[in-house]
Amino acid sequence: MTESVTPTVGGSTAAPATTSLAAATDAALAVVDENVGTFGDRYPGDTTIGGRYELRPAARISGRDLPPGSNYEWTTSFWPGELWLAWELTGRDVYRDLGLAHVANFVWRVEEEVDLHTHDLGFLYTLACVTPDRLVGSPEGRRAALAAADHLMKRFLEPAGIIQAWGDLETSPEQRGRTIIDSLMNMPLLHWASEQTGDPRYEDAARRHVAQLRDRIVRDDDTTFHTFHWDVATGEPRFGSTQQGYADDSCWARGQAWGIYGFALNHRWTGEATFLDTAVRCAEYFLAHLPRDRVAYWDLVFSDGDDQPRDSSAASIAACGLLELAAELERSPRGGELSAADAERVERYRREAREMVDSLATSYAGGAANGSNALLLHGVYDWRTDKGVDEGNLWGDYFYLEALMRLQRPDWVPYW
Repeated sequence: MTESVTPTVGGSTAAPATTSLAAATDAALAVVDENVGTFGDRYPGDTTIGGRYELRPAARISGRDLPPGSNYEWTTSFWPGELWLAWELTGRDVYRDLGLAHVANFVWRVEEEVDLHTHDLGFLYTLACVTPDRLVGSPEGRRAALAAADHLMKRFLEPAGIIQAWGDLETSPEQRGRTIIDSLMNMPLLHWASEQTGDPRYEDAARRHVAQLRDRIVRDDDTTFHTFHWDVATGEPRFGSTQQGYADDSCWARGQAWGIYGFALNHRWTGEATFLDTAVRCAEYFLAHLPRDRVAYWDLVFSDGDDQPRDSSAASIAACGLLELAAELERSPRGGELSAADAERVERYRREAREMVDSLATSYAGGAANGSNALLLHGVYDWRTDKGVDEGNLWGDYFYLEALMRLQRPDWVPYW
């Protein structure tokens, strides 16, 4: 691997030299191995603290006192997701067996209705339950994922045609009618449920929801709101805002990355051409607003010279999204055949994804050499509340390992 170059806060670094993908993968898997021993079938916190994950704190959730390492909040599935990637990369049974052990935690969570008042059931059950069923057969995982899809459908609001992001539908009036750009990644669970059951309700809800985000959460200048609000009585659009971006009218970097990946994925499931167009719009804006080392600042309003933190997780998500988008442009060309402009995009998106991963591997990696049990450092969970700022996070780790998989195995079948 090339020599590490530490990112300079408030400054810039040159784009990195090409790294060895195999070496980067080996380094990432060494961190996964450490965490197998530390966490096993329990769950790390959302982010590192001082560069290291600790057990998820004990908490009182859904009327239950949960011990440290319990399964709650939206990020727990990224740990078993890493295990399934590690198993596919190596064939080592320890990863498969531990991935299957996590299924029971997610069966428990959906059956006992623990912390289900969220659209992030798609993140949770796609990685933790759909994936093991697809890869090795897990009837328990399949049943739990279908139950989660049914819970997700309860959040579908007529006549707005959206799935509400957060909050109990009865006791959280302040959240009524709000959706967020991250929700695009939750829709594959509904598409999968229609595929499994033959019931079109799931797919129809997902398609309507994504169309609403296409029309409202993406602005005319190709930037994205983090959140958008609808009137739940009339279905009329109200206004966009941010929860984690710098300002309501700025462009939160991780949200733009979700837009690239999420619209591309929903095109794969539906074939809706406008979803592919929207993914391209999100990608072009994201790429045009990156610093020299190709790892985004936490909001795209910032760039080289700004004294602001990076978000390595936005880069890992965007790398996966660009590779998915390139594949979709080739598989289902806009206009029926691949234009010269889109052929150039395909090549450029793959090159940019590789450069992002190179930069992450050389300058943002965690691991023993950096005293960390995260795959990536220098991420941002929520700058506004000073949560997980300049730390590793579970989703950044997962998507970094997925990007390494995609770059080395172009025929890999995505979990989404």
